[in-house]
Amino acid sequence: MTAVGTPVIPVPEPRPSSAAAALLTGFAFLMVGNGLGGSVVGIRAELESFDTVATGVIMAAYFAGFLAGSRLAMRSLAQVGHIRVFAALASLASTAALVHAVAVFPAVWVAMRFLTGLCMAGLYVVAESWLNDIATPQTRGRLLALYMVVSMGGVAVGQLLLTTADPGEFTLFIVASVLVSVSLVPVSLSTTSAPPIDEIERLSMRELIAIVPTGTVSMFFVGMSAGTLLGMGAVYATRVGLSSNEVALFIGASIVGAVVFQWPIGILSDRVPRRGLLGIVAATASAISLTLTIVDAGTAVATGLMLLLGGTMFPLYSLSIAYTNDWIPSSKMVAASSSLVIINGLGAVLGPLLTAGAFVVVGTQAFFWILAGTHAAIATYVGYRVVVRDPLPMERQRAWVPMPSRATAAISVLARPRRTRAPQDPNSSDEAVQEPAAEST
Repeated sequence: MTAVGTPVIPVPEPRPSSAAAALLTGFAFLMVGNGLGGSVVGIRAELESFDTVATGVIMAAYFAGFLAGSRLAMRSLAQVGHIRVFAALASLASTAALVHAVAVFPAVWVAMRFLTGLCMAGLYVVAESWLNDIATPQTRGRLLALYMVVSMGGVAVGQLLLTTADPGEFTLFIVASVLVSVSLVPVSLSTTSAPPIDEIERLSMRELIAIVPTGTVSMFFVGMSAGTLLGMGAVYATRVGLSSNEVALFIGASIVGAVVFQWPIGILSDRVPRRGLLGIVAATASAISLTLTIVDAGTAVATGLMLLLGGTMFPLYSLSIAYTNDWIPSSKMVAASSSLVIINGLGAVLGPLLTAGAFVVVGTQAFFWILAGTHAAIATYVGYRVVVRDPLPMERQRAWVPMPSRATAAISVLARPRRTRAPQDPNSSDEAVQEPAAEST
């Protein structure tokens, strides 16, 4: 109670820009810590001489946890709210990073990587659903772009931190833990109200595949390639004799390439038939991967090729989503995004496992052979679809939106394209009036 006569000072409602800045600042720290932690685990597993298959399981466990976490987080949000869920999950992820340092055993690391993936998925859901609530029609595109840059840029900065200490010691695990913990500060101090919880619709895999097989097949192999590069890239680089500084440059170059090439490729996809561009970009990524099999990993040429590889393979995620949205009715876009996340996650889990097995049978060069094969599979399937199915008319393509290579279905509301480029009646709404037929028909 307040004393009689004591004026009550109203607390001003925070500006959306301030709320978004606090959220994105916290998310930036989170992504830097997560990017650093993932690479340190791969390098340290090699330094500890873990079995190759065990290393593959460790790296795959993160993606398995991510796959499970995005579903669990929505239930928790409805019960305790965004800030509490963010705080709890960030604390758990920070703890998991420290456990890696004190319990250097493969079985423990599998459990901790699964827990980290589960926590990160939940943190993504919190951030993405919060951005959905903060965004206005005027700021929607800018927030998406900032989210993509923060997400991918944070991972790139995390690679640079590999150069600050010896991966064979515990220091980098502590740094990763501190960064994840610091992400709590701007989010916890934010005065914005928690957004309402929207239940995400469901769309069965069978129905999605029947509507747009190209999008679903592409998304599976996109997940496999991302899981291979992000999960086993540091392992490969360490095995071929690169130092910590060189590993940071090797992996970081691909992330920088993703940020640099995302917009040019996305803008181009609004101006040319998107299916053809999807096949060409995938074929280019496959060709770059094959070239890297004959290039010394420690050279400037290899670094440049890794930048180009990241610049072609990571935008495939956004292209696959955009192409799927071209064929999906507006009412089912959010449900389709939820299913695509699962398909992508299944591919991401398989990527490190397949690569680890190939390391045993073929050797370290299997790393780039796997990347070449996954992208060749996309290009080949797209080529097959070009032969058996006419393309969607250009005027029916929906606008492309930037998406990070690892996101959850919660961002799909914000990323949902509002209209096609087809002329519409001036009295109609912003939504597309005409819905496309299924790609498979």
